[in-house]
Amino acid sequence: MLSRLSIRDIVLIERLDLGFRQGLSVLTGETGAGKSILLDSLALALGGRGDGALVRAGAMQGQVTAVFDLPPDHGAILAAGEAGAEVEGDLILRRVQMADGRSRAYVNDQPVSMQALRAIGAALVEIHGQHADRAMIDPGTHRDLVDDFAGLGDDVAELSRLHAQWREAGRVLREHEARIDAARREADYIRHATAELEKLAPEPGEEERLASERQRMMQAEKITGDLREAADILSGDHAPGPILLSVLRRLERRREQAGPDLAVAVTTLDAALQSLDLAHQSLEAELRQAEFDPRELERIEERLFALRAAGRKYQTPVDDLPALAAKLAGDLEALDHGEAELVRLQRDVAAREALLSTKARMVSEKRRNAALALDEAIAGELPPLKLERARFETRVDSDPARLEATGIDRVEFHVATNPGSRPGPMMKVASGGELARFMLALKVTLADRGSAPTLVFDEIDTGVGGAVADAIGARLARLAARVQVLAVTHAPQVAARASTHFEISKTAIGEGDRVATGVRLLDDAARREEIARMLSGAAITDEARAAAARLMET
Repeated sequence: MLSRLSIRDIVLIERLDLGFRQGLSVLTGETGAGKSILLDSLALALGGRGDGALVRAGAMQGQVTAVFDLPPDHGAILAAGEAGAEVEGDLILRRVQMADGRSRAYVNDQPVSMQALRAIGAALVEIHGQHADRAMIDPGTHRDLVDDFAGLGDDVAELSRLHAQWREAGRVLREHEARIDAARREADYIRHATAELEKLAPEPGEEERLASERQRMMQAEKITGDLREAADILSGDHAPGPILLSVLRRLERRREQAGPDLAVAVTTLDAALQSLDLAHQSLEAELRQAEFDPRELERIEERLFALRAAGRKYQTPVDDLPALAAKLAGDLEALDHGEAELVRLQRDVAAREALLSTKARMVSEKRRNAALALDEAIAGELPPLKLERARFETRVDSDPARLEATGIDRVEFHVATNPGSRPGPMMKVASGGELARFMLALKVTLADRGSAPTLVFDEIDTGVGGAVADAIGARLARLAARVQVLAVTHAPQVAARASTHFEISKTAIGEGDRVATGVRLLDDAARREEIARMLSGAAITDEARAAAARLMET
């Protein structure tokens, strides 16, 4: 419920702090005292349209803060959490209106969008009155009201789930159809490309592996040439080994005839021959290790050329060719086998649509039955509200082809205010006062079902008096036993039933060059005096006071 309302610098209000309690609270006062300012201020805090003209003259900005005491699982608290505001304890809505027209919104001192503030406010307060911007006039809400009256919450949730599944199945079907259509258009290309890539059979990382092997072989080819040339020098026709061996043998024959230096020469030549032989053996061993098959190098180069040519042809990196091959194979499979899957998906969509349609028709039937019961219940509320000649009718327009998350129905409240006239949309047919009383009848009937925790009624007793005003007061009191009710009223019969009574007045400030709106909470004596004023006018008589006392006692 609304527990506190603080207003700063809005129109004629400089500073105002009000505390509210559960039950029926009324706001009374002379015409023009500023009752509408209070409602406009509350609407501003709830996300209503802002306007720089609302800021009090001379002030740079105005501000309205509304504090609500709610259970922790209330929808408004959940909505506030989704908007990024942490709520511990009270839920506090604050709206700052600048004189230049700019506006800011806060929930528990966290900035939020105006859309979020409006959604949270809609779950907290309903304002009913004679203006087109008040609650329940949008036909889009009428179906929800009928569903609340009929207790169709679980059925509508099931409808929404079935609708989501049907839509998802349709999306999958459309994607599959698009894929098959694309495959059909490119069938020849896909078949050729798939066959070519299957024959090529590219492997992940194959290009890098082949390029490394090719580089190794090319380097080995260069090394092998140098090694072979050196080996040929050591073992060819002009090799130094045989010459040195011939020299060594001739010297060995002269060894005994020569001096010791010849022995050194012979030993050195023998060692040189051994070194040459070892060098030749080492070169031969290295050649054997460096040997490779030129045909393998040729095969590798041809494979690299084929892979890179395919990459250029299909405009994709060589490493991505395996993935492309898999995709094209999948497309070909979709083309070859997709017709059967298409039939299956079509059957699935049709089955889900049939299930949704069946559920929607069942919900529609329940709505029609609930609409009749609602019309009957509201008809019983209309005579005491001076609408005994009026007729209330809930129109349920069903179209089986219109499958939505909420079913196949469009629901709108129609009324006929005169005998013999055709019912029409409530907002177009009913006058301001009649509309407000229709709203009251609706809220009394629906109070236990989906109502906001705080209801505000703005002068719904305008133009009526006596028994009708008393009937309005009685119904507001009945509502206040279940939800918090705030009523701006000119009817003493309504004011007498309040548990909390505020008087709104306008007073001169300073030397009377400006005025300000003020509000005071009335005790029993002050209430009697205010109700007496409402009964008799400016001159309050003892008879009016006595009548006010009787109204309060009753």
